[in-house]
Amino acid sequence: MNIGFVVNDVATEKSTYTTTRLAMAATQLGHQALLAGTGDFSYAPDGTLSVRAHGTAARNYRSLDRYLSDVQKPRAARQVPIQDFDVVMLRNDPADDAKDRPWASTAAVAFGRLIAATGVLVVNDPLTLAGALSKAYFQHFPDVVRPRTLISRDQQMITEFIDEMDGKAVLKPLQGSGGKGVFVVDRKEAPNRNQIVEAIARDGYVVAQEYLPEAKDGDVRMILMNGVPLQVGGKYAAFRRRTASGEIRSNMSVGGTAESVRVTDEMLYLVEVVRPKLIADGLFLVGLDMVGDKLMEVNVFSPGGLGSCLRLYGKDFAAAIIQDLERKLRVRSHYTEDVGNARLATI
Repeated sequence: MNIGFVVNDVATEKSTYTTTRLAMAATQLGHQALLAGTGDFSYAPDGTLSVRAHGTAARNYRSLDRYLSDVQKPRAARQVPIQDFDVVMLRNDPADDAKDRPWASTAAVAFGRLIAATGVLVVNDPLTLAGALSKAYFQHFPDVVRPRTLISRDQQMITEFIDEMDGKAVLKPLQGSGGKGVFVVDRKEAPNRNQIVEAIARDGYVVAQEYLPEAKDGDVRMILMNGVPLQVGGKYAAFRRRTASGEIRSNMSVGGTAESVRVTDEMLYLVEVVRPKLIADGLFLVGLDMVGDKLMEVNVFSPGGLGSCLRLYGKDFAAAIIQDLERKLRVRSHYTEDVGNARLATI
């Protein structure tokens, strides 16, 4: 199997990233794994599509640092026709490019659609990803799993919403990820509330969300594959992200720490509720961030945490994901007609 991983930029990838783990797992399983950045595609006048991709012929890697170092060497890059790939995983984070490379934020989605049109399996489905470039996608999930939310740029409406929430709410930008620009406001911040709203609104819409008291203990990240919780050896790919001291966000990028977590019936019911939409939208691999019985975020672009799961439970979840992609290709081989990219993504 030839599998491509689209990242923001190959040169800025880190060995701790889940994408690196997936690529090395594919290599260890005997597949050809190639990494490409959002700026590495070429569409020729004759309609052929190719990408400058980085890979290595070696198979026996045990060190993520050594693997990525070899992949990032200039001599590891070559121009590869898209039809040479069996699977392409879109693993870039558009929010990371929004400020310095705004053109790159939508590039992977645009080229992903072109790639899918050639018959290559693209996950997650680029048509869905195009609609998930903002947190507004989150509002399409059932009310029962979502905290009360207002999306607006109107100062008065936001103020009234916060007052309805007993003066305490979470404010964040509609665009973005990784906990950037997230504030918890309460009555103590009332004098500065307008300035906070104005600061967020300068770059677009403001998301105002009810504050859930359970958030003081952080949130739970759970990885879903094909709409169900990812499990290996009876262990779930799930962990609690505990907030750092003095920090309101539990994201690992801002100092959050990962702890083992017991997956509850409450969590599994939440998954049952969101599963139909995930499957309908062709979302093969997603990360759900949950607080209590509510869903806080749905990470559909580059869900991470496999390193934390390996450390906490000693299970190789990355290999399980690659093996499921193998299974998808075997299933597709039995169809004489095109079953569609989105449908195949979650078979």
